Amino acid sequence: MEVKDYLNGAEEKMGLAVAYLDDSLQRIRAGKANPKILDGIRVDYYGSAAPISQVANVAVPDARTITITPWEKQMFKEIEKAIINSELGITPENNGEVIRISIPPLTEERRKQLVKQSKAEAEQAKVSVRNARREAIDALKKAVKQGMPEDTEKDAENQVQKLHDKYLKKIDEVFAAKEKEILTV
Repeated sequence: MEVKDYLNGAEEKMGLAVAYLDDSLQRIRAGKANPKILDGIRVDYYGSAAPISQVANVAVPDARTITITPWEKQMFKEIEKAIINSELGITPENNGEVIRISIPPLTEERRKQLVKQSKAEAEQAKVSVRNARREAIDALKKAVKQGMPEDTEKDAENQVQKLHDKYLKKIDEVFAAKEKEILTV
């Protein structure tokens, strides 16, 4: 394998860690209505667990409301039960036609909890990036034993470190943006 292959593999894993962080932070509600907060909720649909977006139309009519219009009448109870049992902490309102979820303004204490949760997600992503760096460096050291010149390996290690630093900075930027969004009243 060439040095480029080791670097590409490490960069791909680091990029996936940032993408996963971005996706998981989307699911944390920040006081504004966002249909992504429903992505983690599954409902029983003919014996299989399906996301709400696959059994109903999800819309955001204003900044504080999410509306869910099930495609089948029997899904009202299932969707309501799934939302109540989820970690959202929101009670849906059902008028027989549409399920409405009103996103209440966050309390200061809840905002701090959400920032702490977001920070934990960011730390998890940083661990993934560090693991990708370690795996690449280990693979490079094995390559030295198989005949790769040591100076080439050292240069590659420096490049892996630069990638690591670049992706940690991206993670910090993504977290800072989410923190700002949560703390903005």
